[in-house]
Amino acid sequence: MSLEIALSGINAVNSQLGSISNNIANSGTYGFKSGRANFAATYAGTQATGVEVGSTTQSIGRSGGTVTTGRALDAAIQGRGFFITHDDAGSVAYTRVGIFNADKNGVLVDSFGRRVQGYAAASGSTGGARGALGDITVPTGQIAAKASDTLEYVGNLSSGWTVPTAAFDKDDPTSFNSSSVSTVYDSLGEKHTLTHYFVKTGTNSVTVHYGLDGTLLADTVDLTFDTDGKLSAPIAASTLNLGTPTGAAALSVAVDYTGTTQFAGDTTTTVNSSNGYASGTMTGLSLEENGDILATYSNGQKQVVGTIALANFPNEDGLIAVSATSWIDSPASGTALISAPGSGLAGKLATGSLEQSNVDMTSELVNLMTAQRNYQANTKVISTEGQVIQALMQAV
Repeated sequence: MSLEIALSGINAVNSQLGSISNNIANSGTYGFKSGRANFAATYAGTQATGVEVGSTTQSIGRSGGTVTTGRALDAAIQGRGFFITHDDAGSVAYTRVGIFNADKNGVLVDSFGRRVQGYAAASGSTGGARGALGDITVPTGQIAAKASDTLEYVGNLSSGWTVPTAAFDKDDPTSFNSSSVSTVYDSLGEKHTLTHYFVKTGTNSVTVHYGLDGTLLADTVDLTFDTDGKLSAPIAASTLNLGTPTGAAALSVAVDYTGTTQFAGDTTTTVNSSNGYASGTMTGLSLEENGDILATYSNGQKQVVGTIALANFPNEDGLIAVSATSWIDSPASGTALISAPGSGLAGKLATGSLEQSNVDMTSELVNLMTAQRNYQANTKVISTEGQVIQALMQAV
């Protein structure tokens, strides 16, 4: 019986060595979680029969260190959660390795070509709104131009201005006190210059005339200030009809002067921006800590094109480890709980980074020496048992 017991010890240690060697081999593998072989005594009734590996434990809950890569589509999960991937056969796998890229069809995939799952972006979203869960497709065409329809202007119109003596004429600088140029875009993305001509017309009163691309417009706006130099009735939407540029739709812009003042000193401009832009091509993709995938375009615009989803499980230790540093679910793990990074149980993303293996090399080397000692001890039992049998046979 002692031979069988010692043999069971050797077999168990062999399994332990397999676990240790796998940990050591994957000490440099991104997102790897170390495993441990757990021994359990075996009995036949009340008779001891040795040992076996009763279970294996994964250290899924212990995060590895984070290494900075600087790559815009790399991400490490800070806390709990797994990235969700689908392969071409439709099989689902979960991983902590956030190495992503857009394939030739614009589909977001991981380093093994599996499709990353997430939420589609709501049309025109700049963050927050999310669509259905599924494959994430990055638009590969140009972003369309947007016609300007709002313009924000904030500045200080000096209280030291005097009323011009000449009637307003855009070509006569003496007939207005100051001018400023804004940029607006039509529906084709063509850029136009909108000139504000500020004319002091009385105490605490300024009339604004406008010109588009050098052509005087009929619309004007009156600004009235109180004795504290603030707009007495801030204008939130004074809509200017800018005409119809060639080939484009009619252009109108709501000009907002809220915040403009009439203080002593220099005339200044602090805000002068419209919401339109020309068309543009995508120049890059990046990830945000909340999982948003941000596309950057040549016209300076940025748009959220999707949001990566994370999965959590009631029992992470019930997940089954598979190739490609991944796991699949099982009845023991429970059903995946899916959410965006930073919400629910899911951790936020550390972008431009990757999670390293959580293998503790020092502990593994100590375990290796312990396993070697145990293996030698079991082989010594077999050797001794052989000598005892040989002595018994000689005595017979």
